[in-house]
Amino acid sequence: MDIILMIVLIVIVLSILVFIHEGGHYLAARAFGVRVTEFMLGLPGPNIGFTRKGTKFGVTAVPLGGYAKVCGMEPGEENPHIERALAYAYEHGTVYADDVAEELGISLEDAIDVMYVLEDWGCVDGPGKKDEHNIFRTRAYRDKKAGIDLAQGTPRPFEDPHALYLLERAQTYRAQPFWKRTVILLAGIFMNLLFAVLAFVLAFSVIGVDVTMTTGEMQHVNLNPLDAIQMGFMVIGVTAQAIVSLFNPQTAADVVSQSTSVVGMAVMSVDFAAQGLGWFIYFMAIISVSLGLMNLLPIPPLDGGRFVIEIFQKLSRRMVGYKAMNAMSLAGMALFLVFFLFMVNQDVQRFVFGNWG
Repeated sequence: MDIILMIVLIVIVLSILVFIHEGGHYLAARAFGVRVTEFMLGLPGPNIGFTRKGTKFGVTAVPLGGYAKVCGMEPGEENPHIERALAYAYEHGTVYADDVAEELGISLEDAIDVMYVLEDWGCVDGPGKKDEHNIFRTRAYRDKKAGIDLAQGTPRPFEDPHALYLLERAQTYRAQPFWKRTVILLAGIFMNLLFAVLAFVLAFSVIGVDVTMTTGEMQHVNLNPLDAIQMGFMVIGVTAQAIVSLFNPQTAADVVSQSTSVVGMAVMSVDFAAQGLGWFIYFMAIISVSLGLMNLLPIPPLDGGRFVIEIFQKLSRRMVGYKAMNAMSLAGMALFLVFFLFMVNQDVQRFVFGNWG
């Protein structure tokens, strides 16, 4: 029963915190007029939900974490065929990549590539599971004020192909200036830290916590909001210092030995829940701080890694291509996989066998 409780609690905690993180990306993107075609609770996959203002909100088959699909974040230089392909797709509504290739005078591979870029921009929907060919359809579109209600795969009226291209491009991440892209990238981290500070206030000021006094008596304590906020910033500072220490060979080993993986967090979630709601919210705040600040690490595909790439592109005036981005992301994922396995082994030794120093 304890194992089931641990799994349930840690899934709830991580799902809420990742959802908050992705909500930051979503809110920042929409504030700047950037399309977000999906905002889901759970890992990418089969899902159910509803669509509002071009964004599908819902729950996936694996409701762990969440994601926001911000349009136009494809790496590298912009596809040179995008304008003509966009006009052709909107003119016909439903198109095959073969026809796009013939119309634009490009190879089938290039046609498929540009159509998937249009899908990433939120202009078209890609092939479904039941589709046998490389078929693409315009997205369903509704504008109550203009009295427009277009079903998926129907032509979208336009007058000037170039004006259409500029309008669609303006709603993508890549069209935004550097500072807006930075805000979109870092908004998730900001939301995690904001949630943490508010959670500290809720836990220690509103709800209060039970603490054992030096006399051995249990006493319910409510801090004033300013002290709770100060405690929140103190935790943020300590966590940030610990993460920075990972890059110091003299302190990295100590920091790693004092850290924990999802296994350790699962064990601790039960302990904090047993101490009451206030302490459990405090636990969520600590995890939220860690999740937010770890995302600042300059390693793709983390937000910090994307931010470093944005800075490089701004200073060098050169775009990082798809192959380079993919290679860095794979290397980053491999690094985190090794770190994750090490941390899991450390937690198993510590919490299961009790023989970790």
